[in-house]
Amino acid sequence: MTYKVIETSTVTDEEIEHLVNDWGSNGYVFASIHFVTSPASRRPVMAFLFFTAPEDGAAQGSAGRRGA
Repeated sequence: MTYKVIETSTVTDEEIEHLVNDWGSNGYVFASIHFVTSPASRRPVMAFLFFTAPEDGAAQGSAGRRGA
């Protein structure tokens, strides 16, 4: 199993959707998302997206490196 972690500071639905679709089209399977908030606000300031892929080389490298 291969793991991929993507960090993004653009925490919008459009950006998260783009990252999930982009990496998914390259052989990665979305596993989870973790949000980082600041004490002053409940709005996320950063997100980490976790993906997995079979170790047999199904994942096709970086998906444009956006957000990576």
